Parts: sequence; structure tokens; C-alpha cells
Amino acid sequence: MTSKEPFALAGLWDTWKKPDGNLLTSFTIIVGEPNDFVRPIHDRMPVILRREDEEKWLDCATTPFDKAESALQQFPSELMDAHITSTRVNNTRYNLPDCGALADV
Repeated sequence: MTSKEPFALAGLWDTWKKPDGNLLTSFTIIVGEPNDFVRPIHDRMPVILRREDEEKWLDCATTPFDKAESALQQFPSELMDAHITSTRVNNTRYNLPDCGALADV
């Protein structure tokens, strides 16, 4: 974000019982069409929640579905920023502090 503040992604989670009787907790991040900022990088992007939509997205007990669904909007390009990172981020086993460092080219 251009503001450098943390942000929230829209996602879903569930806990369910597998056929063997064990519980499995799972989640997914909701993706949509990319905005103009992301389009040159990828053909889809995670849904980034606007700060004012975070509570209604999280409060599924009192928020009707259509109101929560209205939070799934394309995030404004002008509020986003990017920087080059190392290709090390592609390796799920690599978990060292320099993972977000600039490209190692």
C-alpha cells in the first residue's frame, strides 16, 4: 500500500470432519480480476478489503451475505505500491529474514 499500513485480504475458512474422523481446518484467499496496477504482473489478484469493509466481512454472524459480498470490490490502483523481491519467495521452505530483499540478480 502507498500508505505502508497493514491491509486485509478477503478469505474463507472452515473446520470440517474428514472421512477418517479427524478435523481439518482449511482456508482460501478470494481472488478476482486484477486492477490496472496488478494487470501487467498477473491475470488475477487477491481481494484486498477496504478498511471500512473489514468488520462487515469478518462479522458473519450479523452481516447478511449480500452486504458482506459487497466488500468484494476491486481495490483502487492508486492506493497500491510495489517493489522487486528476490525469487527466494517462490520457495516455501526458504524462511529467512532476507526473503523479501531486493532481487538477487
